[in-house]
Amino acid sequence: METSLVFFPQLNMCESKEKTFFKLIHGSGKEEAGKEAKIRAKEKRNRLSLLVQKPEFHEETHSSRSGPLAKETRVSPEEAVRWGESFDKLLSHRDGLEAFTRFLKTEFSEENIEFWKACEDFKKSKEPRQIILKAKAIYEKFIQNDAPQEVNLDFHTKEIITKSITQPTLHSFDAAQSRVYQLMEQDSYTRFLKSDIYLDLIEGRPQRPTNLRRRSRSFTCSEFQDVKSDVAIWL
Repeated sequence: METSLVFFPQLNMCESKEKTFFKLIHGSGKEEAGKEAKIRAKEKRNRLSLLVQKPEFHEETHSSRSGPLAKETRVSPEEAVRWGESFDKLLSHRDGLEAFTRFLKTEFSEENIEFWKACEDFKKSKEPRQIILKAKAIYEKFIQNDAPQEVNLDFHTKEIITKSITQPTLHSFDAAQSRVYQLMEQDSYTRFLKSDIYLDLIEGRPQRPTNLRRRSRSFTCSEFQDVKSDVAIWL
């Protein structure tokens, strides 16, 4: 009887220690889970914040309110009239180039002006590595068969570019750029001068939302590291 009186208190002490131990374990587990939940919530807030800060997020929101391709401009009617004097004057003016690009988007032929701009940027390259990387980017985006924005070039011009792409020079795309320039000047430019986009500018009217429309394309012709300058405008 005396032995049992001594044994049971020891048992109670063991049970008490075990309960304390489990409380500590479970308590620390809950703390860890709470910390992880806070970290996940913070990461989610950061991702949402980055999304809101992205320019394309705001552009999409704006376009949904104001209609497709609507954009304010401060071009004077006098300046816009000068764009009608020649295609070169249109492209040499930043706002003229932007207005013409918006017009081509309504006809789903913006690959022509994007290719032309890419070639202009390419000819400013100085470092050999930069020339190789930009040439490869232009070829894969605009020239090769089934390229994302393939321009319409004759077989001979395309073949010359394909053969020289492994060792490109600053003049590798001259013939193709000239061809695309002529196509835009003879066809797209004349329609641009009759478009609402241009007529609104020379009349000093606010730019209206421009509806995209499909038309015949019979006339038209992954990011790279260590590429410097403003190559991002066409990638």
